[in-house]
Amino acid sequence: MGFNCGIVGLPNVGKSTLFNALTATVQAQAANYPFCTIEPNIGRVAVPDDRLAVLQKIDAAAKIVPTQLEFVDIAGLVRGASKGEGLGNQFLANIREVDAIIHVVRCFENAEVVHVEGSVDPARDIETIETELMLADLEALEKRISGVAKKAQAGDKESQALLAVMQPAYDLLKDGKPARLARPADAEQNKLFNQLCLLSAKPVLYVCNVEESAAAAGNAFSKQVADWAAREGNAAVVVSAAIEAEVAQLPADDQGAFLETLGLSETGLNRIIRAGYALLELETFFTTGPKETHAWTMTKGTLAPQAAGIIHTDFERGFIRAEVVSYADYVACGGESGAREAGKLRQEGKTYRMRDGDICHFLFNI
Repeated sequence: MGFNCGIVGLPNVGKSTLFNALTATVQAQAANYPFCTIEPNIGRVAVPDDRLAVLQKIDAAAKIVPTQLEFVDIAGLVRGASKGEGLGNQFLANIREVDAIIHVVRCFENAEVVHVEGSVDPARDIETIETELMLADLEALEKRISGVAKKAQAGDKESQALLAVMQPAYDLLKDGKPARLARPADAEQNKLFNQLCLLSAKPVLYVCNVEESAAAAGNAFSKQVADWAAREGNAAVVVSAAIEAEVAQLPADDQGAFLETLGLSETGLNRIIRAGYALLELETFFTTGPKETHAWTMTKGTLAPQAAGIIHTDFERGFIRAEVVSYADYVACGGESGAREAGKLRQEGKTYRMRDGDICHFLFNI
């Protein structure tokens, strides 16, 4: 289980350049005119995790299998996309399929790169995209809510439950506010809310695409984006897509030194993944042994049987118990046998909530 992020933004903000850099491919055509990306490009990248190499060394594992992150490069939206302007309807449908939105915002001045609105204004650009997503959501709910309301009034229990999550979202959208503000705290209601597939309810990570000289500290434009994200309860990451494109072309051994010359300690990809994990409340657990050291992605609070099911459905169906060692204990004890001798290997049952870094062996019987 990984997670799937759609890269969105206005035309010419650096989406395709960032996508190419993140996936180290040239799948997306980066050109200086709107709509150069017509079909959504998809790229999968390994999620970097230093713990994998440590575990591989301890167990002399033959290979490492990292978890993966999927990026979807979605063509630029323009004002009026919700009404079909540009290639709006197609693009909005692409966004509906992703788990989270990476919203690339142009935070650099460059007279040679045209801006669809004629000037650089991060707040205005964010509002343009957000408005189109909200208008699309409002239209979708308007088509459904009256029918659901009639069934609810007639006593249909399912419709009543659905209306309870639909109405607050609809009311917010009519007031010009994103549907994410209506997300219910109750777990069952949240499941129904997710079934609405609202665009403005998706978690958002803002990526501030700055000039190379501002890659380390950001600039006045990226500060505007950070302030906007903070008000929403979302996150913002400063990245120079131009630098990321250069780094992607370098041998792995040379990347660190190049980044140091620019005052950077890691790539933008690492920062985006870390922020994305936090945004979606994702964590990692491991299985390891002589054959392979494998990282698996789970949502925070996943129960042991469901974690086992991420590896194979049979593991969840026939779950008996999990043998669990924390990453810190596994390393300190030099592996499974040392952890077992030190009493650090725990037997956990069906109600155990997994923790980030857990190293597991699942016992099952079908």
